[in-house]
Amino acid sequence: MGASSEKALELFKEGYNCSQAVFGAFSNDIGMELKSALRIASSFGGGMGRLREVCGAVSGMFMVAGILYGYDNPEEMEAKKEHYKLIQELAQRFKDINGTIVCRELLGLGKGPDNPTPESRTESYYTRRPCAEYVKCAADIMEQYICQKKAEAVSD
Repeated sequence: MGASSEKALELFKEGYNCSQAVFGAFSNDIGMELKSALRIASSFGGGMGRLREVCGAVSGMFMVAGILYGYDNPEEMEAKKEHYKLIQELAQRFKDINGTIVCRELLGLGKGPDNPTPESRTESYYTRRPCAEYVKCAADIMEQYICQKKAEAVSD
């Protein structure tokens, strides 16, 4: 486990949601104050506000990818294409390990939004919910990708 995935797991166990944990773990790498990173990512926990859509850990990973490798000019179609290709690649890596990127499917929940009230983070919560593993997985995938890009830059 790398430093970012350890930090992500630590943040999750402190009570931050899955998206906050992943995005916050990379706050130093992206040059953002932790508090700002946590606030930006706060809406994406529980599959986007407990709607149980895209896993918050995956959303956090995508936000890191956007800051580090995203585009900012809508006219640069090649940059847009390359970024979407990266997002699809990261999603596929997560799917290859976990089967899906959809929160409700990862947790075996029914369709539709969940109660907006978050659950208390008790020992039984961590035993019953595999979210900590998804947080670690998303952070590992992002960390591996960053290391891969750095290694490619050095070898060029």
